[in-house]
Amino acid sequence: MRIVDSFDRGVEFYPDNTVFIEGDDRHSYRTIAEKTYRIANGLEALEIGIGSRFAVYSGNSVAAFTAVLGGMRTGAAWVTVNVRDSAEAIGWHLANTKTEVLFVSADYVGNVAEIRTAAPGLRNVFCLEGAAEGIESLDDWMSGQSAERPNIWVPFDAIARVSSTGGTTGRPRAVLQNHYGNLTVTASFLISFPFYETPTYLMAAPLTHAAGNSSFSIFWYGGAVVMMKKVDVLEIMKLIEQHRVNSLLLPPTVIYMMLAHPRVREFDYSSLRYFYYGAAPMMVEKLKQAIDVFGPVMAQLYGQAEASQVILCMTPQDHVEALSGPATMGRLASAGRAGPLCQVAIMDDAGRLLPRGEIGEVVVRSSVTMVGFLNDDAATEKSRAHGWHHTGDLGRMDDDGFVYLLDRKRDMIISGGFNIYPNEVEQVLAAHPAVQDCAVVGTPHEKWGEAVTGVVELKPESQAEPNEIIAYCKEHLGGMKAPKRVEVWSELPRSTVGKVLRRKVRDRFWGNDERKI
Repeated sequence: MRIVDSFDRGVEFYPDNTVFIEGDDRHSYRTIAEKTYRIANGLEALEIGIGSRFAVYSGNSVAAFTAVLGGMRTGAAWVTVNVRDSAEAIGWHLANTKTEVLFVSADYVGNVAEIRTAAPGLRNVFCLEGAAEGIESLDDWMSGQSAERPNIWVPFDAIARVSSTGGTTGRPRAVLQNHYGNLTVTASFLISFPFYETPTYLMAAPLTHAAGNSSFSIFWYGGAVVMMKKVDVLEIMKLIEQHRVNSLLLPPTVIYMMLAHPRVREFDYSSLRYFYYGAAPMMVEKLKQAIDVFGPVMAQLYGQAEASQVILCMTPQDHVEALSGPATMGRLASAGRAGPLCQVAIMDDAGRLLPRGEIGEVVVRSSVTMVGFLNDDAATEKSRAHGWHHTGDLGRMDDDGFVYLLDRKRDMIISGGFNIYPNEVEQVLAAHPAVQDCAVVGTPHEKWGEAVTGVVELKPESQAEPNEIIAYCKEHLGGMKAPKRVEVWSELPRSTVGKVLRRKVRDRFWGNDERKI
């Protein structure tokens, strides 16, 4: 099976159901299917198929998702593009992955010339919305292609998707994922988060990331995806009520902004069944607030580019049970238990699996793990040392199988010979009534090597002095773990999915110093 077969199930059983909602426009499975057939037939005529690669350079839109589905029908791999990257960086990524076809939104056609210079292997570029100078209109091109459903067999182990992850050389690594792995993600959602009605999913976070992966299970039920071009917290709240949204996925930082919005309690969220959060741990106090506001619907997902969701998951019922009493309350700080199609363990640096309660690296065995890094066999082999995929995250597992993520191995602070985990300090910082979001890093210190330093973003209309925040942390953490310094920033650096970029915070303090520890 191919990833697009999830969509085709909706086409087969629910052809007249709405599959996409964008503004006032609704699109049926039947209508979108025909467009994907035309795209696939046209690409096949261009000799694009298994072994080829195409990219979509666009924010969330029906046209972008349609292009993804059409391209995948051919057996070609979808190369994801981060729209926040520079044209030079995107061009390098497309050249590195040998991408041959680019579908581009009208919002970004001004960057195509620079991209083409950096990626001379691009053979065809199509504009998703109308024509542009030197770029063919996708609609015009599609109109000349056959509307017959193409009969293209794609093996399950063919590469389906090429995404990016950060590297140590300044250039991202390309991560290869096959159809089997992506279908395992969809199966995990169907097992862990079932629906008993026709669902509606709100796509607010980028299609290219976890929000896109999460949407494919919706097609199995003949459900609809509401497209948002960009994150707007007030609009998210309005759309949940307007479309009776059942599920959505957001990073914690966006959820924090929703909770801080003065109108957050004005809307009806009773339709929600699963409010997924991921990309970073959620602060426990804010998680409790979210459950109070949105209801017992919070659901945590843990994955990464190299091993997609659902490595670990925490269902709404897990959250409810955690709130049932003091003995289980601590589970709210966990990332949940192993997903239904994953085996998870904790490993030390020597490759030994550790007993419950001990700290080590979180490792996983599952078909959700990547095929490997493109053109980097050494890094691929290192990532699967001792027969397990290495996540790079430090954690521990309790007696009930709940995994507590302490931090990235590289983010651990060593101060005066003691190991301090930023996430533990961030949990306390975020509980301060004036703090909306935060990041904790180690900064240079002559005596201790590194000093615990907190950077906070305050809630709108809130005020707090650094010394007051430090005192609050000392009260809850003690002197060793509490920040020695706190800075208030107007805005923390974030990724395209809203995740706070601790590395960029850290770089502000270390500057050009080659040593970062």
